[in-house]
Amino acid sequence: MTAAAYESSEPGPEVRAAAGALRGTREAGVAVFRGIPYATPPVGALRFAAPRQAEGWSGVREAVSYGPPPPQAGVFGMDALAQDTAGDDWLTVNVWSPDPGPDAGLPVMVWIHGGAYVIGMSGLPEYDGGRLARDGGVVVVTFNYRVSIEGFAQIEGAPANRGLLDQVAALEWVRDNIRAFGGDPDRVTVFGQSAGGGSVAALLATDRATGLFRRAVAQSAQGTYFSRELAADITAACAAELGLRPTVADLSGVAPHRLSTAGDAVSAKMDRWADRWGPAAHRSIPFSPVVDGDVLAFTPWQALTDGAGRDVELLVGHTRQEQRLFTALDGLLGQVTEEQAASALRLFAPGPDGARRYREAFPAAGPDELYELVHSDWLFRMPTLHLAEAQTAAGGRAHVYELTWPAPGMGGAFGACHGLDVPLVFGNLDRGQPAMLIGQAPSPEAEALSARMRAAWISFAAHGDPGWPAYDTGRRLARLFDTRPAVTAYPEDASRLIWQDHTIPVLPLIGG
Repeated sequence: MTAAAYESSEPGPEVRAAAGALRGTREAGVAVFRGIPYATPPVGALRFAAPRQAEGWSGVREAVSYGPPPPQAGVFGMDALAQDTAGDDWLTVNVWSPDPGPDAGLPVMVWIHGGAYVIGMSGLPEYDGGRLARDGGVVVVTFNYRVSIEGFAQIEGAPANRGLLDQVAALEWVRDNIRAFGGDPDRVTVFGQSAGGGSVAALLATDRATGLFRRAVAQSAQGTYFSRELAADITAACAAELGLRPTVADLSGVAPHRLSTAGDAVSAKMDRWADRWGPAAHRSIPFSPVVDGDVLAFTPWQALTDGAGRDVELLVGHTRQEQRLFTALDGLLGQVTEEQAASALRLFAPGPDGARRYREAFPAAGPDELYELVHSDWLFRMPTLHLAEAQTAAGGRAHVYELTWPAPGMGGAFGACHGLDVPLVFGNLDRGQPAMLIGQAPSPEAEALSARMRAAWISFAAHGDPGWPAYDTGRRLARLFDTRPAVTAYPEDASRLIWQDHTIPVLPLIGG
């Protein structure tokens, strides 16, 4: 998006950040600053390095266009979109503020996008923070971080979890600069969905992020965290596609798009490595945060149980039919066989008797429902709930919700599927990829639900109270977001009981 896309005869708002002066735009009463570098471009000698603080500039820098996205995997055409945007200044932030100025002291909401750790960029229209900022009186920040091989491959000679280190660097930028945009650096809330929710969980678990945010929202947190051995083995397979070793020396000279293509080639045939890579291969998940003993010493659930996030107020939740969208994309909606359901239960249900327990807990469920349940629980629902359980067990505070409103788009076939919460939280119901879930003309019902969710997120960011009681292991109260909102006992209790004694593990390398 370029400066020509914004229509205004007034001079843009200006602020002075630590690195220099910035001039943005004003859109519907909100000051907007795009494409602000928070780190030096990680290219050349800095390829695969930890992020380094951005250099300053003289004069006034125009901040009207999103920075170029980092290299992307070839999913939903994101790789082509990234290649069409020139430049290597991948690590940039964007800010929406209703009142830019050092004395406003507004709550700050920092968004971490999802995308399975292989795709994602802050410039997507669904992540526009204007409505949240305008309606809620908050400063909204979005940013790019390295994904796929650039951000999460286990490369010899490079630090692990570079994508997470980018996120920490972005939060450090917020700490050091957000006051100039009207934000209060002591009232920062991180919120993210899917891989962004998994990133929020990881940030709770890493010492590097301590003190950088006061509150956290994990929406449909992706529950995959790799061992060093698994991550290294997958990276070696990606390098082998190019006839190279998985080292900085070999890979740093490879053009980013060629490296992404090698990663895509491995992703397309991960089932060949199922005996070595286990569930990650069965779900075609080539990259995730690595429990490396440095950036991440433990999984988020272990870290929270040990008290790592006790002082951070937590809001977590998921959609009811998380898996439905993926089943549809795979062409299996309404087509799951008994054999496929049995295989999913065998691979993803917890413990040696997990498959039996699912069948006993859901006796009327057919293959489609069982397939959906166990996939939803394994990847999103139970990892998300267990964050609240761990936080509560350690004496911290957590609030839980579930989105149960079925998406009206595509004839309602998607239900309350993965990703439906994103347009509802941002209030961007008619733009971006999620628009297909809601329809091109959002209904009054969708607008009202979005307003309730935005109000809850904003209230949580401002005061730590989303509007319903905190979760505890007695009543286990949760907010249901639907046409008629309700507060009730956590509704997926059958799944909770199946998973309650299961420790969500680091995904290992199975074969040596």
